[in-house]
Amino acid sequence: MNKPIIPDDTATPLRRKVLRGIRKRPTTRGAGILLACLVLLAVFAPLIAPQNPYDLATLSVMDNRLAPGAASMSGSVYWLGTDAQGRDMVSAILYGLRTSLLVGLLSTLGALTIGVAAGLLAAQLGGMVDALIMRIVDFMLGFPSILVALVLLASVGRGVDKVIFAIILVQWAQYARLMRASALVERRKEYIEAAVNFGLPTPYIMLAHLLPNSIGAVLVVSTINIASAITLEATLSFLGVGVPVTQPSLGLLIANGFDYLLSGEYWIAVFPGLALVLLIMSLNFVGDRLRRSFNVKGG
Repeated sequence: MNKPIIPDDTATPLRRKVLRGIRKRPTTRGAGILLACLVLLAVFAPLIAPQNPYDLATLSVMDNRLAPGAASMSGSVYWLGTDAQGRDMVSAILYGLRTSLLVGLLSTLGALTIGVAAGLLAAQLGGMVDALIMRIVDFMLGFPSILVALVLLASVGRGVDKVIFAIILVQWAQYARLMRASALVERRKEYIEAAVNFGLPTPYIMLAHLLPNSIGAVLVVSTINIASAITLEATLSFLGVGVPVTQPSLGLLIANGFDYLLSGEYWIAVFPGLALVLLIMSLNFVGDRLRRSFNVKGG
């Protein structure tokens, strides 16, 4: 009689494992739905937003600082009010989400690419290359992220591209250290030894065998680090060294409304703040669930 075949959890396809991890808990499922909605709102902001908050021709100073639900001079309703420039807060938040997500995704992708390449080289080549890369990593991790980003942006000026570059600079070392640790574990396994014994080229072993089997934990951690990148960008913009006023992110919208927070015009800062909190919380919930599903101990 044939023995029943026990399914091997380690052979579970990546997509099925991710979906199972998200469906396992209602809070994670809710966070995933919320995150998907926020991303869709950001992507289709030009089609959904009642106005373009970057187009000065559509703004009216007569409509500045209107309360939520107030009507404009033309009769349209501002459901979340307006800011000091007369921008519709719904439109400003949608475009702010777009900017914040763009900065978070591009900076994480750039830091991930550099960190994975550095960690893979350190693990595969070892010796002086490993020592040099890890000393650079230790040096970068020895400084607070916000301090490095502040100094850099104070030197080069404001701009979305400069903020992305600053976040890449402070985040790549985390990925390099985690990738090196994962790759060192994989290098001790028999399939890597077999590939070496067969005389396969080192670049082929790195890209075809070592990289695909080592990068899973790094990708999981990068989900959480998207939230960290968005938080760092919001902090920099709030301090006045982040994105320009012509392309506000959620952090800059909060900074613009901070002066009016205690004067009764709370909506200018509170509503962008709530949008930022929802975005960060949904990313953290999904990322933490993925980390637990893949049993990633740290990053």
